[in-house]
Amino acid sequence: MDLILKYFDDFTDEQIDRFRKLDGFYREWNEKINVISRKDIDALYLKHVLHSLAIAVICPFDDGAEVVDIGTGGGFPGIPLAIFFPHVRFLLVDSIGKKIKVTQEVADGLGLKNVTTLHGRAEEIKGRTFDYAVSRAVAPLGDLWRWINPVIRRGQKSDELPNGLVCLKGGDLTEEIKATGMQKIVQAWSVNNIFPEPAFEDKCVLYVPKLLK
Repeated sequence: MDLILKYFDDFTDEQIDRFRKLDGFYREWNEKINVISRKDIDALYLKHVLHSLAIAVICPFDDGAEVVDIGTGGGFPGIPLAIFFPHVRFLLVDSIGKKIKVTQEVADGLGLKNVTTLHGRAEEIKGRTFDYAVSRAVAPLGDLWRWINPVIRRGQKSDELPNGLVCLKGGDLTEEIKATGMQKIVQAWSVNNIFPEPAFEDKCVLYVPKLLK
């Protein structure tokens, strides 16, 4: 938790309390359902919470924005972002039932009224639109954009970036971005430049805008 406070100093007491409780909730649930690798649970705040919050730095969502987290797994990046942005509504989606169960239980345990969950796939979302989609290492960028583009509405609900997809990726992404055919509009930021930690040396935030036409 000290690692989070190293980079952020303007949380409310309620936000700090919720971030602190993450460790206990995930340790408890990881004993029942393995949603975080055993070797990573001791690095929860570095590899999962702080990593997720790189999105908050790049794209601070406006109050009232609606965000969908595709392939949330055990709730990342959605749960940390929902704590960070208490006035933004999040739908956390995953196709694996046991993972979405953990996500819902953690959200309920933290009292996150701005989180709902869905057991399903991104391409199955019907009848709803969102300002932004977020994800972490779920699928190639081209697939992510194809799945989620239809449910992203045009507009801008952040002071920094128009509506679109903001995702966390690792490794050399040159070919992956090239394969999308969207090289001219995809933007990338090094997570290590946001949070200078050795664990983030090959991690990036990628952004694809929902174009106005």
